[in-house]
Amino acid sequence: MKRALLLTALCLPAAVQAASAPILVFGDSLSAGYGIDTQDSWPSLLQQELDRNHYPFRIVNASISGDTTLGGRQRIGKLLEQYKPAIVIVALGANDGLRGYSAASIESNLSDILAQIKPGRARVLLAGMKLPPNYGESYTRQFQAIFPRLAEKHRVRLLPFLLEGVTTEQFQADYLHPSAASQAQIMRNVMHSLKPLLH
Repeated sequence: MKRALLLTALCLPAAVQAASAPILVFGDSLSAGYGIDTQDSWPSLLQQELDRNHYPFRIVNASISGDTTLGGRQRIGKLLEQYKPAIVIVALGANDGLRGYSAASIESNLSDILAQIKPGRARVLLAGMKLPPNYGESYTRQFQAIFPRLAEKHRVRLLPFLLEGVTTEQFQADYLHPSAASQAQIMRNVMHSLKPLLH
C-alpha cells in the first residue's frame, strides 16, 4: 500500500489553530484518505463539522497508509510529545487483520498505544474494525473482540465499527478502501462517538 504521512491541521487559519486544542487522528489508509482527495476524507469532513458546531478543536491527521499496530506503537510517542493532543482517535488494526497477524500481537500493540497515551491525559476514542468473512469465523471473531476488550480495560470510549453503514458500492475498485462517497458516513460514525469527549 502507498504510505503517505498526513500531519495537517485541516482547513483552519493560523489564529484559530493557535486557540484550538488538537485532536490527533492516528490511523492507517482508512483515515489517511487513500485514493481520494484529502479534502474529501473523513478527518477533513470532521473538521468542517467541528467548525460548524463551534467546537474549539483542530484535526491533526497523523494517519499513514499501510500502517500496522506495531508501526503505531513505535511512532505514537513522538506524536504525543509534538502535538500534546486533547483527544486521540486510534483507528489501527485493519492491516494487521488483513495480513493475518495474531490476535494476541494486535491486542498487545494496541494496548501499548493506549498505555502510552494515558500519562498525557488525552481523551481517547478507539475505533473498532471488522474483517471480511473469508478470513474464517474463528479469526474474525477473535479480531473483532479485541476492541471492546481494550476499551473496557483502558477505560476509553469505543466506536464499535469505523465503517458502519458503508455499503459495497461505496468502496473503491480494490474493495478495501472506502470511496469519497463513503466519507460523510464514516465522519458521522466518528462524530457520534466523539461528541461526549468534546465537552
